[in-house]
Amino acid sequence: DGLEGDALKAAQGEAYNLLYWGSVILGLGNGTVEAFINPVVATMFKKDKTKWLNILHAGWPGGLVIGGILTILLGAQAAEDWRILIYLIAIPAVIYLVMLLKVKFPVNERVESGTSYKEMLAEFGAIGALIAGYLIFRQLGMVFGWSDNAVYGLTAVATIGYGLYCKSLGRPLLIFMCIIMIPLATTELGTDGAISGLMEEPMKEAGYNGLWVLIYTSAIMMVLRFWFAGPIVEKLGPLGLLATSAVLAIAGLYLLSTASGLTAIFVFATLYGFGKTFFWPTTLGVVSEQCPKGGALTLNAIAGIGMLAVGILGGPVIGKMTEDSIKLSVEEANSAETYKKISNDSTYFLGDYTAVDASKVGDLPEEEQATVQESIQSGKQGSLASVAIFPVFMLACYIALIFYFRGKGGYKPVEI
Repeated sequence: DGLEGDALKAAQGEAYNLLYWGSVILGLGNGTVEAFINPVVATMFKKDKTKWLNILHAGWPGGLVIGGILTILLGAQAAEDWRILIYLIAIPAVIYLVMLLKVKFPVNERVESGTSYKEMLAEFGAIGALIAGYLIFRQLGMVFGWSDNAVYGLTAVATIGYGLYCKSLGRPLLIFMCIIMIPLATTELGTDGAISGLMEEPMKEAGYNGLWVLIYTSAIMMVLRFWFAGPIVEKLGPLGLLATSAVLAIAGLYLLSTASGLTAIFVFATLYGFGKTFFWPTTLGVVSEQCPKGGALTLNAIAGIGMLAVGILGGPVIGKMTEDSIKLSVEEANSAETYKKISNDSTYFLGDYTAVDASKVGDLPEEEQATVQESIQSGKQGSLASVAIFPVFMLACYIALIFYFRGKGGYKPVEI
C-alpha cells in the first residue's frame, strides 16, 4: 500500500516472480501426484483397472465441486485475499501427507513381472517419443522463446536417441491411443470455456452465481465416474464405453451449437457432460490393460500428451474454428465490411486466419456494437458444431479398435 513509481514497479516485479515460481512448484506437485497415483491404482486393482481408474478420477471433479461451493460461501473474501485460496489448497495437501506417512504401496506390476526398464521404454518407442518430445519442446519453446528450428532439432535428437537405445518404434496400439488422446483432450478440456460461457450468462441474468455451472458439470462427472463406471464397463467393455461416450459428445456439441434458452442449454450440456465424463480415465484404463509392460511410463506419457496437446494443438485449432464461425455470423447478421472493420489478420501453426479485435468492436457506435456483440456470441456458440469433428474422429477410431479386438476373439486385458 502507498507505493509509487520505481518502488511500485519493483514490488510488482517481485510479486510476479513469486506467483510464477509458486505456480511452477504447484504444477510440479500436481504432476507428481498424477504420475504416482495412476500406476499405483492400476497395480492395486489389476483385475479391474478401468473401473478403479474411473473411481480415482472422480476425485478431480469432486475437488472442483467442493472448491466451487467453498468459493461461493466465502464470497468476496476469496477474491480479496489470495491467502485464503492457499489455505484451501493446503488442507487436502496436509491430510494427504498424514495419510501417506505410514502407507506401503505394492510393487508396480511391471517391476513385479520382471519386465526390464528397456522393455518398458520399447513399449512407447521412438514414435511415442516423437509425439511427446515435440509437445514438450514446443511448450518449452513457447515459454523461453525458442525458434521453430530449435524445437525441431531438439525433438529430432531426443527421438533418435530414444529409438537407438530402446530399438523400437513403439507398440502400434499404444501409438494409436496416443494419437486419439490429442482430440480426446481437446474435446474434454478445450470446450469447457465455451460451454461454461453459454451457461453462465443466463445464470447471472437469473440471479445465480456463475460458479454453479462449474459445480453442476463437475458433479455430473463425479457421480458418473464414482458410481456408474464399473457397471457400464462390465456391460459395454472399455471400448464400448468410449464409443458410446463419443456418440453422446457429438450429439451434445451439435445440439449446443443451436440451443437457445437456459433449459435447453442445460439439457444439452448435461448430455455432453455424460459423453465426456469417461473419456480420460477409460483411456488410461485401456492403456494400462493392453500395455502393462509400459508401466508408469505409458500411463503418464499418454496423460501428459493429452494435457500438452490441448494448449499447443487443440486450443489454437478450436480458436480458428471459433473465429471462422464468428466471421460467418457477423457477415450474415451485419455485413462483410463490418467484419473487416473489427478484425485483424492472425496466424497459428497451420496457417493464417482473421480474428476479431475486441478494441475495434469497442470503437463501434453503441447501436452497431450491440448487434455485433450478439453476432459474435452467436458465432461462438455455432462453432461447437465444428468442434464435434474431434469426437467424430474418436468414434471412428473406437469402432476400428472394437473390430480389431473382435477379430482377435474379443477385448481381454493383457497379463504379464
